[in-house]
Amino acid sequence: MKLEKCRLIRLMATAAVGAIALTGCANSGTPGQDNGSSAASAAHGPIGDQGDPGPPVEGGTLSFATYSPVSSLDPTVTVATGPTGGTELAAVYDVLMRYDYDSQTFEPQLAQSLQESPDRLTWTMRLREGVRFSDGTPFDAHAVVASIERYNTRRGLYAPLYTKMVHSTTAKDATTVEFRLEQPWSNFPAILAYGHGMIVAPSSQQGDTFTPIGAGPFSVVNLRPQQELELKARSDYWGGAPHLDGLKFVAIAGEQPKIEALRTGGVQMIYLRNAETVNAATAEFPGFVSTYSMTTIGQINSAPGRPGADRRVRQAMAYAIDTDILNQRARGGQEIMGTDLFQPWSQWHGDTTGITPDPVKAKQLLDQAVADGFDGKVTYVGINDPDAQEVALAVQAQLNAVGFDASIEYAGSVPDMVRRLYADRNFDIALGGYNVSDIDPEIRLFNALHSTSKNLVGLQSPVMDGLLGDVLSAPDTETKQHALDEIQRFINEQQSFLTWGAGRTYVAWSDNVFGADPSIDQIMLFDEAFIRD
Repeated sequence: MKLEKCRLIRLMATAAVGAIALTGCANSGTPGQDNGSSAASAAHGPIGDQGDPGPPVEGGTLSFATYSPVSSLDPTVTVATGPTGGTELAAVYDVLMRYDYDSQTFEPQLAQSLQESPDRLTWTMRLREGVRFSDGTPFDAHAVVASIERYNTRRGLYAPLYTKMVHSTTAKDATTVEFRLEQPWSNFPAILAYGHGMIVAPSSQQGDTFTPIGAGPFSVVNLRPQQELELKARSDYWGGAPHLDGLKFVAIAGEQPKIEALRTGGVQMIYLRNAETVNAATAEFPGFVSTYSMTTIGQINSAPGRPGADRRVRQAMAYAIDTDILNQRARGGQEIMGTDLFQPWSQWHGDTTGITPDPVKAKQLLDQAVADGFDGKVTYVGINDPDAQEVALAVQAQLNAVGFDASIEYAGSVPDMVRRLYADRNFDIALGGYNVSDIDPEIRLFNALHSTSKNLVGLQSPVMDGLLGDVLSAPDTETKQHALDEIQRFINEQQSFLTWGAGRTYVAWSDNVFGADPSIDQIMLFDEAFIRD
């Protein structure tokens, strides 16, 4: 595949992460189980008591209906997050680090250890010895460095953050990788649980041809893009041969059909993010739930010449839209709506809250902009989907109620929508989502708001860049909370985007599935999974 084509596909996939709400991501009013340890643990956790699984059972193929079937297994093309291919990529490549929900820490996976220096500027990784890629070549520090450099050169997901924060990545010897940072980042291990930590073999790239060769527990049998991916277990996997014979990732359109397929045994695992189906599935199937901040937002195009370039217009939009009304009209009252970046359920809910909707104030701000020549016209761009249409109509009604002349234009598909927003930038306001986890809020926020990330809303602010740097380098929770509060104040003043709500995702599985291990962002690891008859 030509590099330019790869970049286009990667752009489309990256955009899908931010635009995942386009097709109506929703959530319930209960953010998950609370085991009493912290707000973070309340945001993530297992559902259902399956009892003692007993000894693992060998054999069988696990079928998983994911959110967005993959088109490519190149980590620089397919975005390594739970809904957009991260699970598939991890099965083939494994990850250097994984998130452990019991200890609430990042733990070594392909790495043997990862240690931070006393000055917080150097991380030293020791790799497991004897690990080999599926083509038989050694998995060593030189391969890790080459893979990360390739990932950054091709601008895989979070590459701008990595290149901003990491001064050098060096193979000190065959089993040691040294990461020297530009500034301290105590949560650095998090980025190695995503695409940067999915190491491709040096033999994977031959000219323009990419072959998915990794050190993970499974290897590729067949990929039918956006339809089906078949993987087989590797008997020579470093952690021992998986219990499963294989994995099959399948495409099922619609979340209710996924539930029916799980119920009837057509698949053994499904990924859900719609309020109604999440509620139904958590009541019926075991699984793992995760809650995210800023899953429902209003993206405002603030490029020069657009209405959103005027802060008063952005503020008028923010004050015009009551998230409670939006919830009732478009979401049946089931979303976790609100203007806080981090709501009360979140570990990072601070003293500074979001704005309170106020139509009178919205009209005053709009009138000021109109007096200076603004004609009041804005175009809301949405996808031609029933759920998304409900949001569009609810937003339009509230904007028009304060004096805007808001029109709606629909894109025919998610790719068309992504192209219009991210490539053409032809919109004034649109539905989107940042899906920020309590575990690593700085990663998604940097990707969404930093000047070097080429963010959709067109934000180029040294102030925001500095605040994001403060979050990244915070030495403790208190300092990090203060920096996040300052970001909330900035958004309250600038309304670079409109915060509308948080959301849940749920990976549900059959009663006889055991050992699937959730990592960061619902990336599932299957090296110890098994199916009991």
